Amino acid sequence: MKRAIALALVVSFAVVAVSAAPRPTGIRAAPRRAPAAKTAPDAGPQSAHRRSPYVGAISVNAKNGEVLFEDNADAAAYPASVTKLMTLLLVLEDVRAGRYALDAEVVATADAYKSEPSWVGIKVGESMSVRDLCTALMVESANDAAIVLGVHASGSLDAFVARMNERAAALGMRSTRYYNPNGLPPASSSGKRYPWKSFNVSTARDQMRLAREILRHPEALEFTSVKTCDLVKTQGGYRIAVTRRANGPLATTALAPGERLVKQMRNHNNVLRMDKLKIINPDGREAVDGLKTGYIDAGGSSVVLTGSRKGARAVVVVLGSSSSKERDANATRLLSDALGALSW
Repeated sequence: MKRAIALALVVSFAVVAVSAAPRPTGIRAAPRRAPAAKTAPDAGPQSAHRRSPYVGAISVNAKNGEVLFEDNADAAAYPASVTKLMTLLLVLEDVRAGRYALDAEVVATADAYKSEPSWVGIKVGESMSVRDLCTALMVESANDAAIVLGVHASGSLDAFVARMNERAAALGMRSTRYYNPNGLPPASSSGKRYPWKSFNVSTARDQMRLAREILRHPEALEFTSVKTCDLVKTQGGYRIAVTRRANGPLATTALAPGERLVKQMRNHNNVLRMDKLKIINPDGREAVDGLKTGYIDAGGSSVVLTGSRKGARAVVVVLGSSSSKERDANATRLLSDALGALSW
């Protein structure tokens, strides 16, 4: 009882102050729902899959899955580009199983055109390494990278999506259904239609299960902790040069003869990248090193966030916020409070 009270006090005095965000309660006790925050000025349209402050949220101890906070964690939402976490997991599992290496070069097929920005822009016949495709997947949220990786891993898009759903079922993600590896809707805002039948659907609790499984692959943080990187056009395709990671120095990209800089890519994870949202640990190091954001009009803004402090790691999932501002505010608050409780 004394420990439960002490940990609850840590939550009450969390150091990150973000306006209009729910404060988790019930740490180390039966999780309770927090009162909803007021709608942000830029909250936008509300729906079953996009609302203020979110459709569903959860925070857990990454080590054992202990729930620290939950609010509508089993409500259905559209994960959008958070989908790419399952794509990354399957690739990392393939690499661990020796099916191919991270440094293996992948040649893009025509399937890469079944996507739109955010993207790398890789064309049929051009190549890119698995490692660089994974970086583009997590930093630029490259939709074409997800397609190229999926076809390379399973031979066809349909076969890879089947694997996604099989893996989700094996992880106990009972409310999740995937139709594609990148999270794009069946019809885009530009009117482009895709071959899949419906929106990918999931819940905050299911995405928490996925995040904990990904974290069993420490190399995942090699990709999710990248703040900025450069996309470089080579003679036969593309490569990526990382210019900054969490807690790392700024680097510059050296171009070889015949290479050119295509663009500088910034991680869409604002809590990882933006100074005003950083969570700083007592030792002065940044806490956040992943994982992935997502956005589509129909499903709003979502994020799966992770960070560590004093050897403890937490995972936070916020799905279906009406704005990125609300998503980031709630995710920052939840992760800060969770790390405070776990490192007490």
